[in-house]
Amino acid sequence: MSKDLPVDTPLNSLGLPKAPAETRVVVAMSGGVDSSVVAAMLAEEGYDVVGVTLQLYDHGAALAKKGACCAGQDIHDARRVAETMGFPHYVLDYENTFREAVIEEFADAYLAGATPVPCIRCNERVKFKDLLETAKDLEADCMATGHYIQRRIGPTGPELHCAADPNRDQSYFLFSTTPEQLAFLRFPLGHLASKAETRALAAKYGLPVADKPDSQDICFVPNGSYASVIEKLRPGAADPGEIVDLSGKVLGTHRGVIHYTIGQRRGLGIGGGEPLYVVKLDPGTRRVIVGPKEALATRIIPVREINWLGDEPLTARPEWHVSVKVRSTRPPREAIVRPLSATEAEVELLDPEEGVSPGQACVFYETGGTRILGGGWIWKGRTA
Repeated sequence: MSKDLPVDTPLNSLGLPKAPAETRVVVAMSGGVDSSVVAAMLAEEGYDVVGVTLQLYDHGAALAKKGACCAGQDIHDARRVAETMGFPHYVLDYENTFREAVIEEFADAYLAGATPVPCIRCNERVKFKDLLETAKDLEADCMATGHYIQRRIGPTGPELHCAADPNRDQSYFLFSTTPEQLAFLRFPLGHLASKAETRALAAKYGLPVADKPDSQDICFVPNGSYASVIEKLRPGAADPGEIVDLSGKVLGTHRGVIHYTIGQRRGLGIGGGEPLYVVKLDPGTRRVIVGPKEALATRIIPVREINWLGDEPLTARPEWHVSVKVRSTRPPREAIVRPLSATEAEVELLDPEEGVSPGQACVFYETGGTRILGGGWIWKGRTA
């Protein structure tokens, strides 16, 4: 039982009016250095830490790979960190949930000619939904993760802000975090200036993962080969078809639409003449449509499933002047968001962007600031 504290108890480092020893924190531990440092840091500060690792996918030979989170070795590493720092650690089997909520949609999106971002869906549908509910079942006061993003208290409640280190910022992958989730979540690494600081902390705490390499690619995709995973999940998905130009002229053949992405130039096998890029994928006719670079330029982007994090409702204004990211690796660029409903909008880029692809996220940022205002999913639109 927690002791009754005076009304004027100061807030602890997690922003809660309790002594650290009376504050239970569930830490989502992937087995990597980031979440391990979060757990160790909070344990050293005296919090009641409970480490939880999710077993997300089949660890058999078909999908075994190094450098991915939540595989067998990573579960072992997370357990060793918990033993080192002296807090309990649990492994939860979420394979079925992960397959249904993330992997199946990933396969279907690729087959529909989209370029999905399964890491966002995993945060949205597994880590920040089911795991967060599990944390509440464990009577936790909050849940902490190793994500590089900042949570700040604003005039109307918690706000989401970019990480201090722009090279590590993970805001693109966390735009779908809801205000209710944000009230319960904590991101203790978001203020660090560099990954070097995180590794220095890991060494300070004597963690066995201090020198562990960062995870790469998508956890269930071996060697970065999306196509091989799709073929395994959807036999026959890699049927060959035609490569055509914008007028419909056949330029060659391809080995399956799933092997191509919007904006791709290399590996088309149609050399000679001006450089050609993939500008559209048509799974229905099994066609890959190519064209010159200028054909990739997009100004108007239909966006749906919007999660809005602004202080006013999205529909409170006819237009929002913001900056947006349409890929995780690109800097934000100025845009106008015109709401169509509480969850749909048309986004106009002030300068056209190349390679905008259905299935990617369009994330909204405060222009000239660090706040994330939400975002949604790019789709083909009603007239496509």
